[in-house]
Amino acid sequence: MSFADVSPADARRRFREGLVTPTAGWSAGYAQANLIAVSRDYAFDVLLFAQRNPKPCPILDVLEPGQFTGPLLGEDGDIRTDVPTYQVYVDGEPVQQVADATDAWADDLVAFLVGCSFSFEAALLEAGVPVRHIEEGRNVPMYRTDRGCRPAGRMHGPLVVSMRPMPAECVADAVRITSRYPSVHGAPVHVGDPAGLGIADLSAPDFGEAVTIHDGEVPVFWACGVTPQAAVMASRPPLAIGHAPGHMLVTDLRDSALIVP
Repeated sequence: MSFADVSPADARRRFREGLVTPTAGWSAGYAQANLIAVSRDYAFDVLLFAQRNPKPCPILDVLEPGQFTGPLLGEDGDIRTDVPTYQVYVDGEPVQQVADATDAWADDLVAFLVGCSFSFEAALLEAGVPVRHIEEGRNVPMYRTDRGCRPAGRMHGPLVVSMRPMPAECVADAVRITSRYPSVHGAPVHVGDPAGLGIADLSAPDFGEAVTIHDGEVPVFWACGVTPQAAVMASRPPLAIGHAPGHMLVTDLRDSALIVP
């Protein structure tokens, strides 16, 4: 069985049991989600930040303060254990990565599940558009840009993007396909020269891993759900917990439910 054939419940079980791996290509046909959890005191600021910046922060669900599960996590899901690895922030500083966030979790944390561009990659592959990080077994490359997000209360920070290189003749198909998935970032925010986003070196991503860019290929950039974590690092709330970039929550939500005709 390939990772693409693993059910969401089985994927979450494996991660709960300690498997740590990027999740691109897992559980084909099911949406993946970014995680950012903050205290109840910061929750409205994060919600407003997401509302004002829907491209990088499309909300799929918000759990109640102290709630550990929800309809996207199945019958026995637990937001504290079912992500392959978590990033814990204290005063905006990334202090540790853990495979189980139970000990770091606070009772008043509000968990936000944010759409992830991994969810449209199966559609790209079906259309013959290459997805290089899946081909190479790497974590998707992600970059901070020089574009600031619209601030909200105490939350502010830069737009983060993910990048997928492809032949120029595939770009139009990639734009057309992903534009039908606004709940998981939708169409690209930039195509071509990375300097247009203030990115100096594609071989040195801020998150994830660099991938091969072949001669004649064009880098294509999508808004990324790591943006809320960049905002946490800039805004410095006392405690926040997110997924480690590229290590997503595999949900029970079908990708097909996200398509806009």
